[in-house]
Amino acid sequence: MRTLTVVDPGPQTTVQDRGRPGWAHLGVPRAGALDRPAADLANRLVGNDPAAAVLETTLGGVTFEVAEATVVAVTGAECALTVDERAVALAEPVLAPAGARVRVGPATRGVRSYVAVAGGVEVDVVLGSRSTDTLAHVGPGVLGAGDVLPLGRPCGRPAGVDHGHARRYARPAVLRVAPGPRHDWFHDTAVATLTRSTYEVSGDSNRVGLRLHGPALERSRDDELPSEGIVLGAVQVPASGQPLVFLNDHPTTGGYPVIAVVDPEDLWQCAQLRPGDRVRFTRR
Repeated sequence: MRTLTVVDPGPQTTVQDRGRPGWAHLGVPRAGALDRPAADLANRLVGNDPAAAVLETTLGGVTFEVAEATVVAVTGAECALTVDERAVALAEPVLAPAGARVRVGPATRGVRSYVAVAGGVEVDVVLGSRSTDTLAHVGPGVLGAGDVLPLGRPCGRPAGVDHGHARRYARPAVLRVAPGPRHDWFHDTAVATLTRSTYEVSGDSNRVGLRLHGPALERSRDDELPSEGIVLGAVQVPASGQPLVFLNDHPTTGGYPVIAVVDPEDLWQCAQLRPGDRVRFTRR
């Protein structure tokens, strides 16, 4: 059996694929890679199907060993990458010999790196996905030292590198939004405040949501909102008035009004924002 053994999981490393949409009516979040373009690129580089499962690291990277020779690729956050202490390039297919130790270093820019291994990570499928869900705890758990993950058989040839790895991490990040279903629960000045202000990423952000600090958004209605469905990218405003952008592990319902919804094409930026980074919203 082809396997990968985790030596050092870093602060948080999970298995992610394209998630499990379609189960919100049962209270199950979609999960899946927060930076989907980076995960898709990593899979393409090693010849995997785009839906193959990868490893998603958070700030501190991951170290693992491969039992058999295999091709790996790392995309997403900028970091140092080594195979048996030999520096190799990001966003390129790299051969790791049998028994090799692969180290994905701490992120120097961005937050999350994506590690694709030829054949994909083949942990058990739960509700159509191999993804770790950190809120509902569906799928495999957060990885720990000594975990052994099965790998699939390579099914495609590694792809050529047709573009540079460098990505534009604009600061402040700009997230395009459309009006949310409860934008009418806010004063007109609140909508203007959201799109004209700069917010700062909070240190308690995670895969559930990007928490922000900045000018409070004032509601025009104070009555209770019955719990209702929440979509990916929803900008919810709790009692504090501070906006929260829901990400892949978000709850499927919520009782605070949603003032706006982030364009899906911009959500990858939320995966790479660090505490203290600045964010602006603009009308789509």
